[in-house]
Amino acid sequence: MNDDLPPAAKRALAEAEARRKAAEAKKPMPKELGGRDGPEPVRYGDWEKKGLAVDF
Repeated sequence: MNDDLPPAAKRALAEAEARRKAAEAKKPMPKELGGRDGPEPVRYGDWEKKGLAVDF
């Protein structure tokens, strides 16, 4: 690392690196089985399945 950085900056860089490593180590979410085809219903404000629409 840079020796000319203040201790607080060095500590912040070390914490950020630890967060990056922890995020990379997380297992990916499992794939949804039997889910809905098409766009995410929550994003578009309603859920339509078999001709029935339900607004949130």
